[in-house]
Amino acid sequence: MRVISGSRKGLPLKAVPGTNTRPTTDKVKESIFNMIGPYFDGGIAVDLFAGSGSLGIEAMSRGIDTCVFIEKDQKALQTIKENIKKCRLEESSELYKIDASRAIKAFEKRELSIDLLFVDPPYSKTLFYDLAKKIVETGCMNDTGIIVCEHDKTVDLENDIGTFTLVKRETYGSTIISIYRKRIEEGN
Repeated sequence: MRVISGSRKGLPLKAVPGTNTRPTTDKVKESIFNMIGPYFDGGIAVDLFAGSGSLGIEAMSRGIDTCVFIEKDQKALQTIKENIKKCRLEESSELYKIDASRAIKAFEKRELSIDLLFVDPPYSKTLFYDLAKKIVETGCMNDTGIIVCEHDKTVDLENDIGTFTLVKRETYGSTIISIYRKRIEEGN
């Protein structure tokens, strides 16, 4: 696993030890960023089930100003810390050991303005995809924001997440990437 492109291109990233965390492969990660970017002019990203932190780190390498990493597993949290340090991204990273649903309340309280949201929970926890809708409902997603959901091919996500609508869905083996953007109302 490595940083694919941008200012930290080529730096190796550690995977979370054990089998509880499923890392996003480099091939899938590269495809995600080709669909949504590939580069950014600032902004805030949230890696909601951060795992190794690979998606958030890639986003920062490609121009996102700040990434908020949410992870409750201690091994994963330690791995994210090591990866952030290795990539020298401590100044632009926020790392919280907290349950994702509680993190959303904190986002709302801070009036966080999210440009890029990664939702990649453990595949067996399909109810966690509803948290993306809760984030949209809080008003924390920018109108130009992007939601990226990574899920198993057996999981059927809705075509709409609140006011965000599915714009692209790609399959990579048993993994599906669903990308959402704010729905443009007709007449506007």
